[in-house]
Amino acid sequence: MAKRSKRYIKAAELVDSTKTYGIEAAVEILKNFPAPKFDPTVTLSFNMGIDPRKSDQMVRGSVSLPNGTGKDVKVIVFATGDAAKAAEAAGANEVGLEELIKKVQGGYTDFDVAIATPSAMTEVRKIARVLGPRGLMPNPKTGTVTDDVASAIDKVKAGSINYKLDKNAVIAAGIGKASFTQAKIVENATALLESVVKAKPASAKGNYIQSVTIASCMNPGIKLEASLYAL
Repeated sequence: MAKRSKRYIKAAELVDSTKTYGIEAAVEILKNFPAPKFDPTVTLSFNMGIDPRKSDQMVRGSVSLPNGTGKDVKVIVFATGDAAKAAEAAGANEVGLEELIKKVQGGYTDFDVAIATPSAMTEVRKIARVLGPRGLMPNPKTGTVTDDVASAIDKVKAGSINYKLDKNAVIAAGIGKASFTQAKIVENATALLESVVKAKPASAKGNYIQSVTIASCMNPGIKLEASLYAL
């Protein structure tokens, strides 16, 4: 077992690992953790009671965080023609098709979101094995396959995030920074909670969400009360 830092130990003393917390109480504790030398990302993690191997139980979606993510989101857009020009004007970090695909094939993954026009998807599917495992593959369900690339870029940069069930039946997404006010973290966490609850597949049976934990980077997690997400 890795040796914990003194800061982590002090933070852990504020959390009762035998308890679950309401979201306001959990965030209040998180805000009282000893501060590191950087501004940690706050993450909400869901342990799901569904089978990620079954396609009809896949959970994915997007949600607009009311207070943004607190980070400069890097966006690339696979497009040509007028759509490419619109993407450049909207502030995309990289725009293109064939050359951009080659760049990704060569190992370029220094971006947070990939957007594509529907007409570009035939070519983009060639790099699905690169983008898919990283949760970066454009998808109509998350609004990242669209002809209106400018609006999609605006939403992402304003705080729209995508989430997806991984192979371990976990969903995890950053919901802001520890420097956010308590109220802003609570609002963002609530928005993601509600979105994941609404995304329940019709085929899901039993306990859809098993547990939810909120944590800031390099600090202990705080388990939330089941009443916040129970179905």
